[in-house]
Amino acid sequence: MHGMVNRALQGFLTATYGPGVWAEVRGQAGLPFDDFEAMLDYPDAMTLACFDAACHVLHKPPNVLLEDIGTWLVTDPHLEPLRRLMRFSGAGFVDFLHSLEELGDRGRLAMPDLDLPQIVLERRDAATFTIHARWSLPGIGPILMGCLRAMADDYGALALLRLDGLDGAVERLEVQLLDPAFSTGRRFDPGRVRA
Repeated sequence: MHGMVNRALQGFLTATYGPGVWAEVRGQAGLPFDDFEAMLDYPDAMTLACFDAACHVLHKPPNVLLEDIGTWLVTDPHLEPLRRLMRFSGAGFVDFLHSLEELGDRGRLAMPDLDLPQIVLERRDAATFTIHARWSLPGIGPILMGCLRAMADDYGALALLRLDGLDGAVERLEVQLLDPAFSTGRRFDPGRVRA
């Protein structure tokens, strides 16, 4: 697994629970180093060992921890560039949903060797969508659910999200849009550049 993914897990644990928790997870996973390097590749087994250790240390079910990671990716102030990149995907939450299919291609423009999920959006009716996601590791459904909950809030949309099962290696997520303009949403100025 690409180091960026491992680094995200480490960053989430450190930012949310502190360096002591990361040290305990690292120890339980048997990592022979203190920190993941963002530009290196690691065996998938090492990524899974870290994640399993995090679930054990935090006493959290895997899907809950994965959803928390997805939320963190969009809401942590240190990851504001990622949030901004995602907001460039459309003026409203429905536009954003339609842009998810392009996520992998856009990410590979910046990092060609980054393994990103394959996403297909199915619009079932005017307000209901099914997201079909496949990734090299299990768990992309809950990660997307956390990310989408945060992005719905960011856009000011009211949406119900739920995991909708597996179809082989494809994880499904249902999105029901109740109100696309439920609240004001978070300010987004596409012309603003951070100093």
